[in-house]
Amino acid sequence: MQVHSCSVTDVGLKRKANEDSYCSNDEVGLYVVADGMGGHAAGEVASDLAVKTIEDFIKLTSNNTEITWPYGIDEGLTLNGNRLKTSIRFANEKLLEQTRARADYEGMATTVVATIVEAELADIAHVGDSRAYLVRDGELVSITSDHSWVNEQVMSGVIDSEQARTHPLRNVVTRALGGKEAIEVDVQTVELKSGDRLLLCSDGLTSMLADPEILKIVLDNGGGVEQANELVAAANRSGGEDNTTTILLHVV
Repeated sequence: MQVHSCSVTDVGLKRKANEDSYCSNDEVGLYVVADGMGGHAAGEVASDLAVKTIEDFIKLTSNNTEITWPYGIDEGLTLNGNRLKTSIRFANEKLLEQTRARADYEGMATTVVATIVEAELADIAHVGDSRAYLVRDGELVSITSDHSWVNEQVMSGVIDSEQARTHPLRNVVTRALGGKEAIEVDVQTVELKSGDRLLLCSDGLTSMLADPEILKIVLDNGGGVEQANELVAAANRSGGEDNTTTILLHVV
């Protein structure tokens, strides 16, 4: 199988700086979106450091699987799932080191969603509320579940998904890199079929567009990966309240 990709990031209409970072590395099949949080430039630092740390580890292990695994191996995951999980835990350590070293970085954190696509499998890992979606047979399916206060309310039936999109506490995450020493990373594996599309995005997209709108845009104009640009443009037309980053993959 071949994978085509397109990656787009935009500051939006309300923010002065872009605290999103991303990696789109076709050579190793790695795609990452991170949404930074923190005062001053700390959010930008957090997301950038996380993405670079993840990419460095995945590149290191691309040709060397005989490395020492500092956190051990999760036998319930594939090799690529373990690579993602370990890389994210490394990134968490790097962020904590920076917050201890510099007072102006105190409180910085970032979400992350990442995938390694190899052969007919996509291993997907995430922490926070940046999302991964699968588009298959004309349907949009959320692969990840937000680590956020609002999503917990949705899961418990207190509010519905439409209320969640505009809830005043929708940006409160319950899990993020840089928050604490022991970070729990959700990892899963998806079997891919020809025609599938994977979408990774920051919440700048999902807070502006409902799932049916996202699906329509992904499939418009022949459904090419260039629709990543249109997703960002549509988020801005809907208000552009946050930075927006999209990575759209098409499996053929």
